[in-house]
Amino acid sequence: MPLKRALPLKRALPLKRLLAAAVAGLFGATALAVTPAHAAITSPAATNTATTVTYTFGYTGAPAFRRVYVDADRSTATGFATAGVGADFLLENGTLYRNSGSGWSWTSVATVTHTAANGTATWTVNRSDLGETATPGDADLVFQIESPLETSAKITQTYTGGSDGSVSYAASTEDITNPERGLYHHTQDCDAADFNQSTLAAYRANDHISLVMCIFYLAAFKNSAISADALAKFQRQADTVRAAGLKMIVRFAYTTNTAGDDAPLSRVLAHIDQLKPLLQANSDVIHVMQAGFIGAWGEWYYTQNFGNAGVVSATDKANRKAVVDKLLSALPADRMVQLRTPAFKRDLYATEPVSAAQAYTGTPVARLGHHNDCFLASPDDYGTFVNPAVEYPYLAADTKYVVMGGETCGVNSPRSDCPTATQELALFHYNYLNTDYNQSVLNTWTAGGCITTVRRSLGYRFALTTGVYPATATRNGTLAVRFTVRNDGWSAPANPRKAVLVLRNTGTGALYRLPLAADPRRWAAGTTTTVSESPSLTGIPAGSYRLLLSLPDPATGLAARADYAIQLANTGVWEATTGYNDLLRTVTIA
Repeated sequence: MPLKRALPLKRALPLKRLLAAAVAGLFGATALAVTPAHAAITSPAATNTATTVTYTFGYTGAPAFRRVYVDADRSTATGFATAGVGADFLLENGTLYRNSGSGWSWTSVATVTHTAANGTATWTVNRSDLGETATPGDADLVFQIESPLETSAKITQTYTGGSDGSVSYAASTEDITNPERGLYHHTQDCDAADFNQSTLAAYRANDHISLVMCIFYLAAFKNSAISADALAKFQRQADTVRAAGLKMIVRFAYTTNTAGDDAPLSRVLAHIDQLKPLLQANSDVIHVMQAGFIGAWGEWYYTQNFGNAGVVSATDKANRKAVVDKLLSALPADRMVQLRTPAFKRDLYATEPVSAAQAYTGTPVARLGHHNDCFLASPDDYGTFVNPAVEYPYLAADTKYVVMGGETCGVNSPRSDCPTATQELALFHYNYLNTDYNQSVLNTWTAGGCITTVRRSLGYRFALTTGVYPATATRNGTLAVRFTVRNDGWSAPANPRKAVLVLRNTGTGALYRLPLAADPRRWAAGTTTTVSESPSLTGIPAGSYRLLLSLPDPATGLAARADYAIQLANTGVWEATTGYNDLLRTVTIA
């Protein structure tokens, strides 16, 4: 018999729990619930195949007992009365019990597959042991941990056919802190004051922000090499950003003055040579680098050395290209450089947008993105566009495969209002946007009701829709998996990203990682992609394994860090401590 519950059976539920129970949602094959704000139970869910049912939830602490109450007949008149259900069955840790009378009276039915690791509890139970074989069918569920005792609100699971081992996933509306996308903070010049690790960490935790801007001014070095102190400062900034779990948008410049007092080409190229070791060593936390160096703020317009105020000679154009070529050679081949206007890329490199075949090949045209630092501010965004009729379709096509970002710089209603803003953010596949400038524009988006859409849609937003996985596999054979991912964001990832199927032994916790051939950069905005692969199981011992999907950063120092892994926009799948996404299926290797 399971542990006698510490909670008096007739004690009224606290008001917050009653409210949570009243708003519990029903979501088809995957059951979801709203848990009390103070509860240690999160993301309770249930899925099924033709023969099994799987229950899972997240928890905090180290409870000795983890439970699922199953009201198979959905009648409070039968079974054990708790939290609005009449539980006919109880799962407590690794045992399934059947209620054998009124009150706390249970008979053991079977030992079940159960894991409790990394803050997630999971059970896989034979449906026949629950007396549930019908499809459609349903059951009311309540989840619980002890101690301290916490009980979820009631949820209802509706069984699917599941004959093919399929799982349907529920989408989440959560504002997710994912790497290399979203709003970014720019609160100081990068050469002026050191980043503060706790402040950056708070950006992640409180603002769901994973990016910061680092504009590093080299005003003191227009006529000399960059000092060792300045180079060391940039390294400190990168170290702090890495420790906090963020990445940088990097730009170097010489002046903020519209007099354009920058440095000549020879000095710029020498400085890039000095910076190259730092850029290479810290490319793991460089999301993207803006071309910079030329003119006021590094934006290429007001300049004393490269063609001032739009008057650019052939020599000036060649010098500008020399700076970009040097930057491309200084950075690793998998990092992109952004240019300030579409015309710069079209004039210096290619009049046609990058194609799907060219994308991610490491060629200059595949590595040159765009940033618009006066987005929506005027009909041509203060000179960002020279010929919108030509450049709009060019930019829309080019940014499918290269990174796009920037900032707003002034209210320009109705162009800067929500309808045009969201339309163009989607059209140009925006990956990131400044949350600190221009606040007046961002406030109109809050008032207009689109700021939540902006926060969630910048960059990628991957959500599983369905998956098909076998219940069993042969040792040293292959594991045929198929899952479908929808990208609800405005762009795809710009930088390399791995996809790994992780098998975790339900008894020992041992992990086995099976790399997939899928490239998340190809999971295009607004599309649904099916990944169907059969990785080898060679060397993996027989046993029961939970299936998980990992989308880690490929950089050596970041690959094992959960804060640099991609969280899928689904309920009940994310493991914050491991950085894995639970596919809600268990496979037995025989």
